Amino acid sequence: MKLQASYPDARPVRGIYVSGWVAGSANGLNRMLNIARNNDLNAMVIDVKNDFGKVTYASSLPEVKEIDSDSEPLIKDVDQMITTLKEQNIYLIGRVVVFRDPWLVHNKPQWAIYKKSGALWRDKKGTTWIDPYQQEVWDYNIAIAKEAAAKGFNEIQFDYVRFPENGAKMDQVVQYANSEQLTKSQAISRFLEKARSRIHEDGAKVSADVFGLVTSSSDDMGIGQTWSGVSRHVDTISPMTYPSHYSQGMYGIANPDLEPYAVINRALTDAGRRNEQLVKHGIHAARVRPWLQGFTASWIHPHQNYTSAQIKAQIQAAEDLGIQEFLIWDAQCRYDYEI
Repeated sequence: MKLQASYPDARPVRGIYVSGWVAGSANGLNRMLNIARNNDLNAMVIDVKNDFGKVTYASSLPEVKEIDSDSEPLIKDVDQMITTLKEQNIYLIGRVVVFRDPWLVHNKPQWAIYKKSGALWRDKKGTTWIDPYQQEVWDYNIAIAKEAAAKGFNEIQFDYVRFPENGAKMDQVVQYANSEQLTKSQAISRFLEKARSRIHEDGAKVSADVFGLVTSSSDDMGIGQTWSGVSRHVDTISPMTYPSHYSQGMYGIANPDLEPYAVINRALTDAGRRNEQLVKHGIHAARVRPWLQGFTASWIHPHQNYTSAQIKAQIQAAEDLGIQEFLIWDAQCRYDYEI
């Protein structure tokens, strides 16, 4: 069953993640270009605002300068990088990490998530988060996204566009700045709706990363992400369907990391069905472009090494459902992939 239309208007986007560190290194960027040139890849997802809340190039935005979030930029000449990649026909996706932002918490503590006791809330890794109900934070991230779009990024991809995990547990101890009494999914949807409208003004597309289980979950999993709430407000939705991230027995698969084709097939089948329901009711449904696993999850048992064979099995599972686009994730940008 084909769940996604063909692409008469443009090349299917097939890309890899490139960290700010790698993008800012001449050798690193050339290595990524060689991987793309030698394979069927035509896109790169490059950090614009990373997991630490740092903007990766020198910004001209006053709100960025106010808190020095572009201090020590990893990409010294972003304009030249964009020119170089576009000359090679690379589709540029700027990754903006939204609500996991310890730098912004440090400099604008009034926007953080707090416990009812008044203490800063931290996740299990000790990281502080921004309160997704804070609309000043929406504007801050949208401004950064718009600047990147104006510089030439073809698309802005929002990551960590969610509340922290273990939502039910944390909700018992935190106090959100939720004056409008929105649900979590309403807050995420409204942010994306506003962001898409503003970024389209600069001619760029908008995408959002969601947990892999969002394709199949019946609720927002406590993080504010529902398929309907996200898909209707972005151009492309990217579920992080990494087989290693699924629990044993999920979809009836004993050890998901060992069966990448089966995991992707089941997850994206559910995604397609949900998009079909949106379209049936006259609602916009985003193009599906899954994140695929390009790393070895050595911390789980049993696991396997993810080399070309495992990556291609995931790509095949998507293509068998009519989904020709994909992104490959490896935080270290060490891709063992050859067509």
